[in-house]
Amino acid sequence: MGRILLENVTKSFGDAQVIPPLDLVIDDGEFTVFVGPSGCGKSTLLRLIAGLEETSSGTITIDGLDVTQVPPSKRGLAMVFQSYALYPHMTVRKNIAFPMRMAGLSQAEQDKRVMTAAKSLNLVDYLDRKPGQLSGGQRQRVAIGRAIVRDPTAFLFDEPLSNLDAALRVGMRLEISEMHKRMQTTMIYVTHDQVEAMTMADKIVVLQAGVIEQVGSPLELYRSPCNLFVAGFIGSPKMNFITGTEAANRHAHTLGVRPEHIAVSTQTGAWTGRVSVSEHLGSDTFLHVHETGLADTLTVRTNGEISFKHGDIIHLTPREEMVHRFDAAGLRIS
Repeated sequence: MGRILLENVTKSFGDAQVIPPLDLVIDDGEFTVFVGPSGCGKSTLLRLIAGLEETSSGTITIDGLDVTQVPPSKRGLAMVFQSYALYPHMTVRKNIAFPMRMAGLSQAEQDKRVMTAAKSLNLVDYLDRKPGQLSGGQRQRVAIGRAIVRDPTAFLFDEPLSNLDAALRVGMRLEISEMHKRMQTTMIYVTHDQVEAMTMADKIVVLQAGVIEQVGSPLELYRSPCNLFVAGFIGSPKMNFITGTEAANRHAHTLGVRPEHIAVSTQTGAWTGRVSVSEHLGSDTFLHVHETGLADTLTVRTNGEISFKHGDIIHLTPREEMVHRFDAAGLRIS
């Protein structure tokens, strides 16, 4: 079991309140991702759950037990950090076994758990190597293995992939997702990368300035963002925002249109503009269009086979049913 409940939790550093009163439920076996820009409080919130920071007020319970004042080592959680935090003088085998050795488990039990973790993470051939002989991705797998052998109630990941290059990030993202499917253990994952959030999460918690803006599945946040902040943060490339007469005609203060929901034509359309930059990415082409009279620049995502160049005049038509409307306060109009 690994149900985690936060009730009226706050965190202040001196007179500065970084986490206003906050409630959150993380269900047993759920993969929950905390996402938001730098400084939004996502890592602080994770550290409160882990016990690495003390709550200023409120209650944190794990499987019905109040752990608000319980030290980190007694909460039954395993944390994987951005830095691998491996012992350079120890082999992979000893690094993975270290928390079990500190807990006084028998050598036979240590060996059994190390081998099980190594098999699941494709580390069997590296058990007798030291961290300096491993790639970044392999080191991160060792750090995850060290967490697995503790048999925790939940795993806490604090931006674990940010030190890896793009290719390794994709690979490790898949490995962590597959590990969750196998283990069905509660996982909380912190990232500023909304692509990681969208591809990995069962549930996403979007934070801004310590406040939860919206909680939901990736598709719920993509299809029905509750406000302008969530609409602009979820989705890549980000949503286009349009104000003025065009929005007023649709009884809104701001219209939001995702780049992939705009059709392109050389003949006719609702809006007309000039191509500023055309980015060809193989399967997709991103067009940055200006002189539309709607916004400084509109971004359009279209078929990779379509070829436009700087200065071309094109016509754009949004998919009416996919246009999002927001009021003057930035809230979604249903």
